[in-house]
Amino acid sequence: MRAAAILALTMTATSVIAEAPLTSLRPVLRPDLAVTNITQTVAVVAPTEAGLQDWIRAYRPRALSAGISATTFDQAMSRARYDADVIKRDRNQSEFTKTIWDYLDSAASDLRVKNGQAALARHNDKLVQIERKYGVDKEVVVAIWGLESAYGTFRGSTPIISALATLAYDGRRGAFFEEQLTAALTILQNGDTSVANMTGSWAGAMGHTQFMPTSFLSYAVDFTGDGKRDIWTDDPSDALASTAAYLKNSGWVKGQPWGVEVRIPDGFDYTLANRETLKMPGEWARIGIRDMNGRKVPNHGKASILLPAGAEGAAFMIFKNFDAIETYNTADAYVIGVGHLSDRIQGAAKIQGAWPRGDRALTYDERIELQTRLTAAGFDTQKIDAKIGPLTINAVREYQLSRGMTPDGYASLRLLSSLR
Repeated sequence: MRAAAILALTMTATSVIAEAPLTSLRPVLRPDLAVTNITQTVAVVAPTEAGLQDWIRAYRPRALSAGISATTFDQAMSRARYDADVIKRDRNQSEFTKTIWDYLDSAASDLRVKNGQAALARHNDKLVQIERKYGVDKEVVVAIWGLESAYGTFRGSTPIISALATLAYDGRRGAFFEEQLTAALTILQNGDTSVANMTGSWAGAMGHTQFMPTSFLSYAVDFTGDGKRDIWTDDPSDALASTAAYLKNSGWVKGQPWGVEVRIPDGFDYTLANRETLKMPGEWARIGIRDMNGRKVPNHGKASILLPAGAEGAAFMIFKNFDAIETYNTADAYVIGVGHLSDRIQGAAKIQGAWPRGDRALTYDERIELQTRLTAAGFDTQKIDAKIGPLTINAVREYQLSRGMTPDGYASLRLLSSLR
């Protein structure tokens, strides 16, 4: 699969940045998207087909020095073409926003649940084998499959080599995409697939469960035993097993829930609702946090309390497996979407807690303004990047405390209005 990083898409407790392809429910890409040590050496001014070909010629010695053979390089890169649509999609990502409840309405819709149950039944034998081998619950693997490609229905048809070459040449995140391109060439050199079959999303994610190339090299497996790690074929076996291998490597604990929806008692100290505050379920029960039926949450290990839409939204007690899914995609909405979909595939009820459905997601410009105003008011977000992550949430919480508000860290339009 891939690691999960914030490419250009960002999803927070307040809003989801939706990937351009409407068939995708992946609000952010993998973690490896944020990590790279490659130095981009070609400055790009006016992107053109001729410019891309010049870039490819300059890139060739770097690829060869990274272990790509001349034959592999020349055969693969001879097909690379500048794709203006890829750049358009890359540029427009930050403008597409959804609230977490709108995202979850789609991620765990009745149709997606029904299709997931059908996919689980259709591939149950192989999923049971995968679960036994990797110790990852099969329903979670199916849920990731459902969110990434609608159970293999929408795997993406963009030629990966052209997309990655275009993005690397473009230069905005050239170092990262050059690393991905080199990894894609390595996959071809290893014989896992062909250039013609290596298709996926505009941003380079591939196959049934949308692996980035570097993550494929690290975690993909040959489950069918045919000598290839083939995540592109209509047979999803290798892709599903690779997803399980990825989660196992990320610390998945068999049989542990990702999280449990809980009720928050009156008078709750909302400063305790953060990822750093870990308590056993029994400890949380002693301060009044119980499941939606009023029972103590079983002892699945230490957990934290997550309020993805603040005090007026649903609340969850999340465990170590939340972190494991999070390595696949850093967005809280995605992790909850995978977890909740997997629960519903097993027959669980819908999320019962209310959402502040009267709220709308903050736009990109509003998130920038929020961070700027918080910092100017003495509540330093440390970054002005439109990403409502832990640093900004902490700044929001401190601001709320200073104003006598409920310190739930929820970056809402109402909070921005109060800053204005």
